[in-house]
Amino acid sequence: MTTTQATYSECTVSVAGLSMHVVQGGNGPSAVWLHHSTGPLGWLPLHERLAERLHVSAPDLPGYGRSERPVWARHPRDIAVLLGRAIAKLELEPTLLIGHGFGGWVAAELATMNPSALRGLVLVGAAGLQPEEGEIIDPIFFTFGDYVKQGFHDEAAFEDAFGSDGSESHRELWDFSREMTSRLTWKPWMFNRQLAPLLREVDVPALLVWGAEDRVVPLDCGRRYEAALPDARLVVVEGAGHLVELEAPDRLASLITEFAGA
Repeated sequence: MTTTQATYSECTVSVAGLSMHVVQGGNGPSAVWLHHSTGPLGWLPLHERLAERLHVSAPDLPGYGRSERPVWARHPRDIAVLLGRAIAKLELEPTLLIGHGFGGWVAAELATMNPSALRGLVLVGAAGLQPEEGEIIDPIFFTFGDYVKQGFHDEAAFEDAFGSDGSESHRELWDFSREMTSRLTWKPWMFNRQLAPLLREVDVPALLVWGAEDRVVPLDCGRRYEAALPDARLVVVEGAGHLVELEAPDRLASLITEFAGA
């Protein structure tokens, strides 16, 4: 995985007795970026593009990467509670909250708890709602390479990002993250039946972005988020799969900064 060489800082914040690792960079209005269930991949080219207009904070979610694991956590709402406290302690409110995949689910849960802390919500291929068409695939049946390849429209893009099958560090992060994700999302797999009614109270603007070839979280989930949120717009990115931030970072950065008015 290629990361940028731009200047950024790293810090930790203590929440509920746990240390949470955060990478930050850029200037401008606050934006908090939440990673996929596969774990944090460092300061990405997308972060660098966003940091030209925004102050970007990219935490390792509790139980992922370099953040300590809450052994008691059993639902994404537990992670959302911890994240909300971290955002407050870092004095990032009000913020633009950006979530990808599983991180999008956490973002949606947090938005239902405290929408007044947000300037806007961006969900990219977000889990959390049960699709009526298709299903959210389960990584437990895949190797690292086979699962992550599902996230790309073009397999060549996977090789550009990860090599032929990912490095040992990628596979270790994958195993660690997959166990944590299963702990949080096992039954039912990757959705919460209580979420959709609560989304109707999220009275902040929302941007929903889906890759046209998303094979991990069906586009139908995007349509369901659009129907549930009071002020939401769904944008479909052609030529991209689930990992829009890796396949189309310029397009995604443009959509987010335009939405943020930055």
